[in-house]
Amino acid sequence: MREDGQGVRPVRRALVSVYDKTGVEQLAEGLVACGAELISTGGTCDRLRRAGLPVVPVEEVTGFPEMLDGRVKTLHPRIHGGILADRSLPSHLAQIAQAGIAPIDLVVVNLYPFAATVARPGVSRAEAIEQIDIGGPSLIRAAAKNHAGVAVVTDPAQYGEVLAQIREFGGTTLELRRRLAAEAFAVTARYDAQIYRYLADDEPFPAHLFLHFTRQQALRYGENPHQRAAFYRDDRPVGRSLVHAVQLGGKELSYNNLNDADAALSAVAEFAGPAAVAVKHTNPCGVAEAETLAEAFRQAAAADPVSIFGGIVALNREVDEETARELAGIFLEVITAPGFSPGALSILQAKKNLRLLQVPQEGETERLDLRRVAGGLLVQDADVALLPPEEGLKVVTSRAPSPEQWEELRFAWKVVKHVKSNAIVVARGRRTLGIGGGQVNRIDPARYALQRAGEAARGAVLASDAFFPMPDVVEAAAAAGIAAIIQPGGSIRDAESIAAAESAGIAMVFTGLRHFKH
Repeated sequence: MREDGQGVRPVRRALVSVYDKTGVEQLAEGLVACGAELISTGGTCDRLRRAGLPVVPVEEVTGFPEMLDGRVKTLHPRIHGGILADRSLPSHLAQIAQAGIAPIDLVVVNLYPFAATVARPGVSRAEAIEQIDIGGPSLIRAAAKNHAGVAVVTDPAQYGEVLAQIREFGGTTLELRRRLAAEAFAVTARYDAQIYRYLADDEPFPAHLFLHFTRQQALRYGENPHQRAAFYRDDRPVGRSLVHAVQLGGKELSYNNLNDADAALSAVAEFAGPAAVAVKHTNPCGVAEAETLAEAFRQAAAADPVSIFGGIVALNREVDEETARELAGIFLEVITAPGFSPGALSILQAKKNLRLLQVPQEGETERLDLRRVAGGLLVQDADVALLPPEEGLKVVTSRAPSPEQWEELRFAWKVVKHVKSNAIVVARGRRTLGIGGGQVNRIDPARYALQRAGEAARGAVLASDAFFPMPDVVEAAAAAGIAAIIQPGGSIRDAESIAAAESAGIAMVFTGLRHFKH
């Protein structure tokens, strides 16, 4: 064993007590081969004995049998004294020697699967409580606290590196023990947060909010090259999400790629039929739903052929060769889809810089929307509200929308929900003609959307994410030939907008539902 600046500490005695027994025999065999004595508990002890390995049951060390159905087994001075004794203090070593306690140099523990248990349908409160590990976190925290002399292992993925060091040096380095200790405290912090979340689940917004994210990948930079960035995965179960994406081609993903792709993925999930959403700077610039995916993309691209350049496209069907050829004809940064046919992959992978993300479409949407502000966090329910059937909406003009216009209004409403406020969408035939958003008033995005639509606005529909504070948007829509409008209503000046619609022969529908997106 090397005693040098690396702070190597020998591993002569190891406590192994794991719920997840992946690779535990191989680890124990390696430890024994390096001369370590093994102490173990319950099922882990039985498993190691069946593998023919010499192991000392923990009750032989403590002189006290496991009790209370296993709730108490390692909570004993002969265990925790051996872990917590500071090897640099002669007084500590003298005290444990006087008590007949031998030091424990390595603690290998992973915890009862509390989160997996409570995620099962129909699990009882009693079952959940029994999966709250007590001895495991106590062992982990004790070993992590005393990492100057003790190594703590909490994940089978760590076994290889630990064994490699013991084989090379006869023990573990201080640098490794520090890393393992940091990971150990992350494990117990996450575990306690999971328990709190379960016990406080009756509260939609509990008094304390503990969030745990694991770094999924480092990013080249953030929104701008001078900003550092990384992508973190929420450790809670999540459904449809970029954390499940498999990259099938193209350059490394950037912060902006992921931010825009998330916006596109969220928008395309609104549609049941084959759909395509093009996004620039988190705003849709073209959206269409059609009989085929290729036609949906053609229509989405035609909505704004300038803005889609260098954009992100999300699709809700497997990409076939026809669609791939259409996609390959435009410079795009990212394409997300639930799958790509072999022929489509061959076409798209030929564009070396084009990032292809295979993202599952099934699964629940996020339940909470979190937004960082200086010194705090804003938390709200995610905006997953849907429009009711036509009879649940309020037609406020004498003219009602035609059946075709009802379909177009619903389409436009799905899109406007994903445009930054103030948001206006002009659409016809399940495709956008013009999108305006992100302005400090409502008339400017309306003018932009109508200008983008041009002559195609005649007979089209218009959606607004919030009410009209004055009739100017309706007047601009009338001048452009808009046939029907959908908006939340609720302004003290609604009567003026309704009168303007009546005068122009425009059908107007109130939703009673607002979709601000800031």
